[in-house]
Amino acid sequence: MANSYTSLTYHIVFSTRLRRALIRDEIKSEVHQYIAGIIRENRGQPLDVGGVEDHVHILTGIQPTIAVSDMVRLIKTNSSKWFNEKHVRNIKFGWQTGYAAFTVSQSQSSFVRDYVRTQREHHRTLSFHDEYLTLLRKHENEFDEQYVFDKECVA
Repeated sequence: MANSYTSLTYHIVFSTRLRRALIRDEIKSEVHQYIAGIIRENRGQPLDVGGVEDHVHILTGIQPTIAVSDMVRLIKTNSSKWFNEKHVRNIKFGWQTGYAAFTVSQSQSSFVRDYVRTQREHHRTLSFHDEYLTLLRKHENEFDEQYVFDKECVA
């Protein structure tokens, strides 16, 4: 075979450190755009970035030459640094230690995109804690709930 072809789309989810509500409405769009820019800089295709005050959802295509964990590290590291420089507060901004990443087939991409875009409505009835655990279960991830969130975040 002369050429290689990939379609590697992921739904990535992570929260702010200690799930603090630091992504205020007036800066949310700017934060999401910055995250999309980091993805583009690293040869990814940001399909959508959304979320609410305490977490983000990212739908993105990633090149096969970069590991998902490396892309997440780049997103979290660069956006934390930018956030702390641009939106100075009395508390240091950071992301949770871990993350969740799920593969998305092309047939489900529009559904996941709608899910990412409607986070505000979605969280009127479901907490991030419950949403995160639901996603892990839906994608059949094995986990011990005591280790899912940073210790200070246990509900």
